[in-house]
Amino acid sequence: MKILILCGLAVPFALCASTSAPTETKLETTQRQDATAQRNEARFNLSALPEGIRVFRDLAYVTNGHQRQKLDLYLPAQGTNLPLVVWIHGGAWLAGSKERCRALPLLKDGFAVASINYRLSQHAIFPAQLEDCKAAVRWLRANAHAYGIDPDRIGVWGESAGGHLAALLGTTGDATEFDTGGNLNVSSRVQAVCDWFGPTDFTQMNKFPAVQDHDAPDSPEARLIGGPIHENKDKAQRANPITYVSKDDPPFLIMHGDKDRLVPLNQSESLAEALKRAGVQVTFRVVHGAGHGFGAPEHFSLVRNFFIEHLCRTPSE
Repeated sequence: MKILILCGLAVPFALCASTSAPTETKLETTQRQDATAQRNEARFNLSALPEGIRVFRDLAYVTNGHQRQKLDLYLPAQGTNLPLVVWIHGGAWLAGSKERCRALPLLKDGFAVASINYRLSQHAIFPAQLEDCKAAVRWLRANAHAYGIDPDRIGVWGESAGGHLAALLGTTGDATEFDTGGNLNVSSRVQAVCDWFGPTDFTQMNKFPAVQDHDAPDSPEARLIGGPIHENKDKAQRANPITYVSKDDPPFLIMHGDKDRLVPLNQSESLAEALKRAGVQVTFRVVHGAGHGFGAPEHFSLVRNFFIEHLCRTPSE
């Protein structure tokens, strides 16, 4: 229960999505905060949630599909017409699981939460991962009323590789070539995107010092697209969220540590600037002192307030 209270703390300033410039705020992080975040994250499980939470595990979002094409759905004890946040895990597109779901604290605020698995790069190369994410959103939208979910209020949140896929969901709302499989009569478009330190332009990742050569044949990015970036620039561009930015993209919250040596900060800076130029509502937060990962209470509060702003309020509010 403690983690839910921590993640529900109010931030001392309002989240402002601007069409004129991406709002950048330096957020301090300390070793003490990071240690607290690690302890809190260990409690991201059902024992930390309020009583009465309804859980539906291993729901197949593709009929007779791959074993990874499943999701877990968490619903508050009460409520109908619920806004939904879909969590996409990280892991360099070659590891990770829906079992580790950072979005569970949002249940306290009346959100439904879905955590999805998707095919990893050892199972299939891109665009399989995006196709799976879109199939999951379509399945959730097609079955929304059965679970008391509002099909018109679906947000997505991911970190690292999951942030990349979340951003792609946001920028490819009109890219129907990635919609394959079932429920093609419903949209895979989402209404809000939170991208935590996800790659956005593979061709630019090696331009800044990092702990990894992103162009190496065995890099996560190369494994994702099926070959080194410099030899497969067309495939790389197809996998870049920034490629598809358009004026009708949903609001974005982008967060990135300025000490990230794995996914350079320029990846989030470039996406924020591209969204701004297109006239998309974007809020950009730089987490000062953070590397590839963070999770202090104030970081979760920003996410919470963002989704409340864009999924819980009507236009008249």
